[in-house]
Amino acid sequence: MLKRISKRKLCISSAALFAIILMYLFPTNNANLHIKEELKYVESQTLSTPIFLMDKNSYVALTEARVAENNIEKKARELIKILTVGGMDSKVPSGFSAIIPPDTEILNISYDHNVLKINFSKDILDIDEKLEEKMIEAIVYTLTSIEKVDKIIIYVEGDILTKLPKTKINLPSTLDRSFGINKEFDLTNTKNIKDVTVYYINQINENYYYVPVTKYLNDERDKINIIIDELTINFNPNKHLKSFLNNDIKLISSTIEERKIKLELKNENDITNEEITSNINKTISLSICDNYDIDEIFLNTEKKTCKNAKIK
Repeated sequence: MLKRISKRKLCISSAALFAIILMYLFPTNNANLHIKEELKYVESQTLSTPIFLMDKNSYVALTEARVAENNIEKKARELIKILTVGGMDSKVPSGFSAIIPPDTEILNISYDHNVLKINFSKDILDIDEKLEEKMIEAIVYTLTSIEKVDKIIIYVEGDILTKLPKTKINLPSTLDRSFGINKEFDLTNTKNIKDVTVYYINQINENYYYVPVTKYLNDERDKINIIIDELTINFNPNKHLKSFLNNDIKLISSTIEERKIKLELKNENDITNEEITSNINKTISLSICDNYDIDEIFLNTEKKTCKNAKIK
């Protein structure tokens, strides 16, 4: 008896399930039945973003990394992770290395009125003395490459970092690119000291990248004249840096007005190599953007935009 009841229940359940399947396979014209399916494709988009990493010659160099974030605070977090040893090694370009000590954590990060504040764990200070200042340079130059970020305040465990513990170098409480990078000093006295950041070029396999060097000189000339001279006359190839400028390139004139700089260069031997010309223009433009508070560069007939000391 029980067996017959069980079989009957099984048949009823099977019939009900079959009916439900038929309803989905052959929907009725019932006005209350609306089945809508929408297929969406979500793409993971990454953007090529400037970042300053260590090259094999121990320079803090400008290269690029792929980041997914657009929000300023989230983008800064991702870039700091790439700068951290063991943080995001897969995003560090070949030939470069991270510089922030491993296990360094971001305790807090905030952005307001063009100032980015970052509170690090004390692990950030566990770095070789020779790399201590370069680490600060890499952080400052990387984060000020973010649109609308002009200044950085670095905290360690809640306190503003105002002195590097190993080199005893004093830091301003608010940092920007005037802090300098890959610093070189060529001084004969303490008067008329001018700091000028010049971008050189280097190469890994077939790829070029750019190395900024802040030079401290006794020089009263305009910075643009110093930039051109440093890339030509005073260029020293023995420092693992290159320049495609030579004595064939002459600065004829330069004018600055309404946040625009106009340069006229003369190419006496008429260099026609497109790659060389492009890199000449790039090194000059990057150098100008780090030294002048301007928006646009007119280099002969070529126009480049420049904002907040960053080339776009």
